[in-house]
Amino acid sequence: MERLAAAKKKTVGTKQTQRAVEKGQARVVYVAKDAEERISSPLLRLCAEKGVEVVMVDSMNELGRHCGIKVGAASAAIIE
Repeated sequence: MERLAAAKKKTVGTKQTQRAVEKGQARVVYVAKDAEERISSPLLRLCAEKGVEVVMVDSMNELGRHCGIKVGAASAAIIE
């Protein structure tokens, strides 16, 4: 999680993260364990197809906090 907090470039949110993975820009994707499955499943499948490392985070609130936002986030990524 320190890598995410210290990253200069990152995405926050599933739509932005999914676009980054599709474009080959995502290096590491973080997904909250308590995110709705209908939201996280397509992203997890895409990461598996593209060979992108996935790190599971305990909660959306924790992920949001590490991204520097005051609300929860279902997913985030470190991009190049």
